Amino acid sequence: MIEEVRSWKKTLAEQLIGKMEARQFEAYYCETGKEAFDKACSLMPEGSSVTCGGSTTLKQIGMIPYLQGEGGKKYHYLDRGLAKTAQEKREVFAKAALTDYYLMSSNAITLDGELVNVDGVGNRVAALCFGPENVIVIASLNKVAKDAKSALDRVRNMAAPPNAVRLNCGTPCTVTGSCGNCLKPGCICADLVVTRFSRTPGRLKVILVGEDLGY
Repeated sequence: MIEEVRSWKKTLAEQLIGKMEARQFEAYYCETGKEAFDKACSLMPEGSSVTCGGSTTLKQIGMIPYLQGEGGKKYHYLDRGLAKTAQEKREVFAKAALTDYYLMSSNAITLDGELVNVDGVGNRVAALCFGPENVIVIASLNKVAKDAKSALDRVRNMAAPPNAVRLNCGTPCTVTGSCGNCLKPGCICADLVVTRFSRTPGRLKVILVGEDLGY
């Protein structure tokens, strides 16, 4: 990372951390995905129950493979990937509400420290809003947008299309590369949530990452 860029990212992160702390989030900055992985693990005591939402970021930093393997000896990991039927997946989503830690990324972050997320099924934003005792959000600075309107535009036109391709949703954005404001069955923009404050101080723990991750 070029020194000037490193310095700029650190300054941006420090500004965001101040905004987030005013919203009763805990917030941290890590330059790399590896550092973010280590930080997240340090926040979760051994023996904690842990689960996560679908996230390219978590895969890229090695968190999901870790929890499915070696980390499974340290934590009680609720693995949604083991669900074989729609009913089993529904039960996993319900059990996730009672976990000690829920791991996820954020589709976008505003310069004022708000988290902006869209969801298809709704399980991820449901956990963000209520349920798990702690939510750890790992998000890179490439997801920062000016305000909620700009953040939503980023989500719909930069994050959702590649995610829809990855998940084989069959929505118009998988062909056009931009949001068509569709009402197709596979739409992954069913729910929009802007998180502006945590009523429980420190429940939301945001790890900002200098390295570009996710969409």
